[in-house]
Amino acid sequence: MAHAPGEPAAARGLRSVTRFLVDGVRRRLRGRDLALIAAGLTFYAGIAVVPVLVLAFGLTAWLTSAERVQELGSRVADLLPAELGAPAAVDRLVEAGIGLQPLGALLALLPLSLYGEGLRRALLRFSAREEGMTGWRGRLAALPLVLLSPFLLYPLLLVAAQMADLAAQDGAGPALARTALGFYAVLAALTLPLGWGFRVVGGGRVHRPALVCGTLFTAACVSGFLQGFVLFLSLPLDLGAPFGGLTVVGGVVAIGLWLFLLHVVVLLGWLLTGSLDELLQQRAAAQPPGGQGIAGQSSGHPGSPGSVGGTTGGTTGGTTGSGGGATTGGGATTGGGSGAGGT
Repeated sequence: MAHAPGEPAAARGLRSVTRFLVDGVRRRLRGRDLALIAAGLTFYAGIAVVPVLVLAFGLTAWLTSAERVQELGSRVADLLPAELGAPAAVDRLVEAGIGLQPLGALLALLPLSLYGEGLRRALLRFSAREEGMTGWRGRLAALPLVLLSPFLLYPLLLVAAQMADLAAQDGAGPALARTALGFYAVLAALTLPLGWGFRVVGGGRVHRPALVCGTLFTAACVSGFLQGFVLFLSLPLDLGAPFGGLTVVGGVVAIGLWLFLLHVVVLLGWLLTGSLDELLQQRAAAQPPGGQGIAGQSSGHPGSPGSVGGTTGGTTGGTTGSGGGATTGGGATTGGGSGAGGT
């Protein structure tokens, strides 16, 4: 692809990498219906979302106190817009979690673990790998996240209390601080569960550098998406109008639609993570044993970042000289004398 005259090398490299990642996502989507896979995952999420939240509030109450969780939960309810009844829904979830008994918590593990099954089935659809007992593998792999949930939820509740204090202040500064605080708090809380979901629950075979980058990027996208969901809750909509005035039905459908869109974002994040892993592995394979390869070099296959540099380096790096200098693939000139290039 021709580059614009005078275009900086960094801009060319960024554009090349972006093109490689986008092409990798398209290649993984070929022959697969992203919307259908996301809809299937949304079905599992619809079963698991309430048990997950109730159990998380319950475990947090057991580790701290019921009064503390009740207080912080009320601050979260105050923070949410009241137009579509979100504060009342949060209050009911908090009350259900605080009143959760050990037997109820044990029973909640079954619907909760189904999300692990759905995630594993969804991610396997983007690979050629086959395995047995996919459902049980996904369910069992998701259970450790239950123990982690109070350590993720409690800091979020504390942040929400600070956001509620900022919401009571006028001005653009507190509003901007509240938005940034919510965004980064949710990003931090989602990073570990998403990484666990990609690598362990979903059984994804990606290396650590790509997993870390892809998880952080996906968590940031989901966090921003949830900011949009809160904005949606503030709209004065009649959710029951398309369903004969049945507001409950409209509310369930609206939540289902948002869950569907959220999982489209998650699946695209997974595909981008796989594409990034492919790019990093190609670059690692192109590095000589001494580790002094050409910066940005990849496997040299058409369209991949660094392919031009890799070809040039392979052609000119072995040039021999007599009396003059030999030009290496990086464009450096080595001093005279006769003999092989690079002496």
